[in-house]
Amino acid sequence: MSLPAMTAKMTPAEFLAWDAGQTARHEFVDGEVFAMTGAQARHVTVAGNVYIALRQHLKNSPCRTYISDMKLAAANDTAFFYPDVFVTCSAVDRADPLIMREPGLVVEVLSPSTAAYDRGVKAAHYRAIASLQELAFVDLDTRCVDVYRRQDEREWLLHPFGPGEAVEFASVALTVPADELFADVDA
Repeated sequence: MSLPAMTAKMTPAEFLAWDAGQTARHEFVDGEVFAMTGAQARHVTVAGNVYIALRQHLKNSPCRTYISDMKLAAANDTAFFYPDVFVTCSAVDRADPLIMREPGLVVEVLSPSTAAYDRGVKAAHYRAIASLQELAFVDLDTRCVDVYRRQDEREWLLHPFGPGEAVEFASVALTVPADELFADVDA
Protein backbone atom coordinates (compact mmCIF):
# COMPACT_ATOMS: atom_id res chain seq x y z
CA MET A 1 0.00 0.00 0.00
CA SER A 2 1.42 3.33 -0.98
CA LEU A 3 1.00 6.66 0.72
CA PRO A 4 -2.17 8.57 -0.10
CA ALA A 5 -2.05 10.22 -3.53
CA MET A 6 -3.92 13.24 -2.18
CA THR A 7 -4.06 14.80 1.27
CA ALA A 8 -7.65 16.13 1.25
CA LYS A 9 -10.36 13.55 1.91
CA MET A 10 -12.99 12.93 -0.75
CA THR A 11 -16.49 11.60 -0.74
CA PRO A 12 -17.13 8.48 -2.84
CA ALA A 13 -18.92 10.60 -5.47
CA GLU A 14 -16.02 13.08 -5.60
CA PHE A 15 -13.56 10.23 -6.00
CA LEU A 16 -15.49 8.61 -8.84
CA ALA A 17 -15.79 11.93 -10.69
CA TRP A 18 -12.08 12.68 -10.21
CA ASP A 19 -10.98 9.13 -11.03
CA ALA A 20 -12.87 9.09 -14.34
CA GLY A 21 -10.35 11.60 -15.70
CA GLN A 22 -7.20 9.86 -14.46
CA THR A 23 -4.84 7.84 -16.63
CA ALA A 24 -3.46 5.79 -13.72
CA ARG A 25 -5.46 3.54 -11.40
CA HIS A 26 -6.25 4.60 -7.83
CA GLU A 27 -7.89 2.85 -4.93
CA PHE A 28 -10.16 4.70 -2.52
CA VAL A 29 -10.48 3.79 1.16
CA ASP A 30 -12.61 5.75 3.62
CA GLY A 31 -12.03 9.09 1.91
CA GLU A 32 -8.36 8.62 1.02
CA VAL A 33 -7.00 8.02 -2.48
CA PHE A 34 -4.05 5.68 -3.09
CA ALA A 35 -2.08 5.42 -6.33
CA MET A 36 -1.66 1.86 -7.62
CA THR A 37 1.82 0.58 -8.41
CA GLY A 38 2.97 -2.13 -10.79
CA ALA A 39 3.50 -5.75 -9.81
CA GLN A 40 6.27 -8.31 -10.24
CA ALA A 41 6.12 -10.82 -13.09
CA ARG A 42 5.29 -13.75 -10.80
CA HIS A 43 2.38 -11.81 -9.28
CA VAL A 44 0.92 -11.04 -12.70
CA THR A 45 1.50 -14.63 -13.89
CA VAL A 46 -0.34 -16.21 -10.95
CA ALA A 47 -3.20 -13.71 -11.23
CA GLY A 48 -3.41 -14.58 -14.92
CA ASN A 49 -3.40 -18.30 -14.16
CA VAL A 50 -6.28 -17.87 -11.71
CA TYR A 51 -8.18 -15.73 -14.19
CA ILE A 52 -7.74 -18.26 -17.01
CA ALA A 53 -8.87 -21.19 -14.84
CA LEU A 54 -11.95 -19.31 -13.64
CA ARG A 55 -12.79 -17.85 -17.05
CA GLN A 56 -12.61 -21.24 -18.76
CA HIS A 57 -14.64 -22.90 -16.02
CA LEU A 58 -17.36 -20.23 -16.06
CA LYS A 59 -17.58 -19.91 -19.84
CA ASN A 60 -21.20 -19.84 -21.07
CA SER A 61 -22.51 -19.18 -17.55
CA PRO A 62 -24.09 -16.01 -16.14
CA CYS A 63 -20.88 -15.43 -14.17
CA ARG A 64 -18.10 -13.09 -15.27
CA THR A 65 -14.46 -13.19 -14.26
CA TYR A 66 -12.47 -9.99 -14.00
CA ILE A 67 -8.77 -9.27 -13.59
CA SER A 68 -7.01 -6.28 -12.02
CA ASP A 69 -8.35 -3.49 -14.25
CA MET A 70 -11.99 -3.76 -13.12
CA LYS A 71 -13.10 -1.59 -10.21
CA LEU A 72 -14.94 -3.25 -7.31
CA ALA A 73 -16.96 -1.20 -4.81
CA ALA A 74 -17.05 -2.21 -1.17
CA ALA A 75 -20.29 -2.06 0.79
CA ASN A 76 -21.88 1.41 0.76
CA ASP A 77 -19.12 2.66 -1.58
CA THR A 78 -16.79 3.17 1.40
CA ALA A 79 -13.92 1.86 -0.72
CA PHE A 80 -13.08 1.05 -4.33
CA PHE A 81 -10.46 -1.58 -5.13
CA TYR A 82 -8.92 -3.38 -8.09
CA PRO A 83 -8.74 -7.01 -6.91
CA ASP A 84 -6.29 -9.25 -8.72
CA VAL A 85 -9.16 -11.51 -9.80
CA PHE A 86 -12.84 -11.70 -8.93
CA VAL A 87 -16.06 -13.34 -10.07
CA THR A 88 -19.55 -11.91 -10.12
CA CYS A 89 -22.71 -13.71 -11.20
CA SER A 90 -24.87 -10.64 -10.62
CA ALA A 91 -27.29 -9.23 -13.18
CA VAL A 92 -26.79 -5.84 -11.51
CA ASP A 93 -23.06 -6.06 -12.23
CA ARG A 94 -23.63 -7.14 -15.83
CA ALA A 95 -25.59 -3.90 -16.33
CA ASP A 96 -22.73 -1.64 -15.13
CA PRO A 97 -19.69 -1.42 -17.44
CA LEU A 98 -17.46 0.45 -14.94
CA ILE A 99 -17.97 -0.69 -11.34
CA MET A 100 -18.87 -4.10 -9.96
CA ARG A 101 -20.60 -4.36 -6.58
CA GLU A 102 -21.73 -7.97 -6.03
CA PRO A 103 -18.77 -10.37 -6.25
CA GLY A 104 -19.07 -13.97 -5.12
CA LEU A 105 -15.32 -14.67 -5.12
CA VAL A 106 -12.31 -12.36 -4.69
CA VAL A 107 -8.70 -13.54 -5.10
CA GLU A 108 -5.74 -11.42 -4.02
CA VAL A 109 -2.18 -12.45 -4.91
CA LEU A 110 -0.01 -11.25 -2.05
CA SER A 111 3.08 -9.10 -2.50
CA PRO A 112 5.50 -8.61 0.40
CA SER A 113 4.81 -4.86 0.43
CA THR A 114 1.00 -5.18 0.49
CA ALA A 115 0.26 -8.52 2.20
CA ALA A 116 -0.60 -7.05 5.60
CA TYR A 117 -2.85 -4.42 4.03
CA ASP A 118 -4.55 -7.00 1.78
CA ARG A 119 -5.24 -9.34 4.70
CA GLY A 120 -6.24 -6.48 7.02
CA VAL A 121 -7.93 -3.27 5.86
CA LYS A 122 -8.78 -4.50 2.37
CA ALA A 123 -10.12 -7.85 3.62
CA ALA A 124 -12.35 -6.09 6.17
CA HIS A 125 -13.94 -4.06 3.36
CA TYR A 126 -14.36 -7.16 1.22
CA ARG A 127 -16.01 -9.11 4.04
CA ALA A 128 -18.63 -6.35 4.35
CA ILE A 129 -19.87 -7.09 0.82
CA ALA A 130 -23.04 -9.14 1.35
CA SER A 131 -22.70 -11.16 -1.88
CA LEU A 132 -19.13 -12.30 -1.21
CA GLN A 133 -18.91 -16.02 -0.46
CA GLU A 134 -15.15 -16.61 -0.71
CA LEU A 135 -12.02 -14.53 -0.23
CA ALA A 136 -8.69 -16.09 -1.22
CA PHE A 137 -5.11 -15.00 -0.59
CA VAL A 138 -2.32 -16.54 -2.69
CA ASP A 139 1.10 -16.36 -1.02
CA LEU A 140 3.77 -16.42 -3.73
CA ASP A 141 6.67 -17.08 -1.35
CA THR A 142 5.20 -20.12 0.42
CA ARG A 143 2.93 -21.23 -2.46
CA CYS A 144 0.11 -21.56 0.04
CA VAL A 145 -3.43 -20.34 -0.50
CA ASP A 146 -5.81 -19.32 2.27
CA VAL A 147 -9.46 -19.45 1.22
CA TYR A 148 -11.97 -17.92 3.61
CA ARG A 149 -15.58 -19.03 3.15
CA ARG A 150 -18.53 -17.15 4.56
CA GLN A 151 -20.43 -19.19 7.13
CA ASP A 152 -22.96 -16.53 8.06
CA GLU A 153 -23.19 -12.75 8.28
CA ARG A 154 -20.14 -12.39 10.55
CA GLU A 155 -18.29 -15.71 10.52
CA TRP A 156 -15.71 -16.83 7.97
CA LEU A 157 -14.03 -20.24 7.98
CA LEU A 158 -10.43 -20.65 6.82
CA HIS A 159 -9.62 -23.43 4.34
CA PRO A 160 -5.82 -23.47 4.01
CA PHE A 161 -4.16 -25.14 1.02
CA GLY A 162 -0.45 -25.94 1.37
CA PRO A 163 2.33 -26.14 -1.20
CA GLY A 164 1.49 -28.65 -3.92
CA GLU A 165 -2.19 -28.91 -2.92
CA ALA A 166 -5.01 -28.22 -5.34
CA VAL A 167 -7.07 -25.18 -4.36
CA GLU A 168 -10.85 -25.46 -4.14
CA PHE A 169 -13.03 -22.46 -4.88
CA ALA A 170 -16.35 -23.84 -3.61
CA SER A 171 -18.32 -20.71 -4.58
CA VAL A 172 -17.83 -21.56 -8.25
CA ALA A 173 -17.31 -25.35 -7.90
CA LEU A 174 -13.74 -25.25 -9.25
CA THR A 175 -10.59 -27.01 -8.09
CA VAL A 176 -7.31 -25.66 -9.48
CA PRO A 177 -4.23 -27.94 -9.30
CA ALA A 178 -1.16 -26.29 -7.74
CA ASP A 179 0.92 -26.84 -10.88
CA GLU A 180 -1.72 -24.96 -12.89
CA LEU A 181 -2.00 -22.17 -10.33
CA PHE A 182 1.77 -21.61 -10.25
CA ALA A 183 2.49 -22.50 -13.90
CA ASP A 184 5.37 -20.53 -15.45
CA VAL A 185 6.39 -19.01 -12.11
CA ASP A 186 10.06 -19.31 -11.29
CA ALA A 187 10.83 -20.71 -7.85
